[in-house]
Amino acid sequence: QVQLAESGGGLVQSGGSLRLSCAASGSILSIYFMGWYRQAPGKQRELVAKMTIAGNTDYADSVKGRFTISRDNAKNTVYLQMNSLKPEDTAVYYCNADHVVIHDGRSYQYWGQGTQVTVSS
Repeated sequence: QVQLAESGGGLVQSGGSLRLSCAASGSILSIYFMGWYRQAPGKQRELVAKMTIAGNTDYADSVKGRFTISRDNAKNTVYLQMNSLKPEDTAVYYCNADHVVIHDGRSYQYWGQGTQVTVSS
């Protein structure tokens, strides 16, 4: 089985920074997409940023220029550097790994448990 372990959430003032980390473990052969989604109270879960194994990225318009995603393929780890945080960035952030090929040769999607990010004004 594959597990995603997230860390780095917390409380920060508006304009501050946080860095999220997510490490995937288990019988992993490859992970095509790694990324972050978030869900604010009363809202649907939305994409924040994702990166392919080749380094191609996709960002939500609301975070472009403020957030940076990166990954270490050797460690199956993805990071999200969040700068210039705003109160509207407050949400539970979920790590996502998609098109994960494991020992059975098939592809799966996995989610982390989520980490709370709260930005005070």
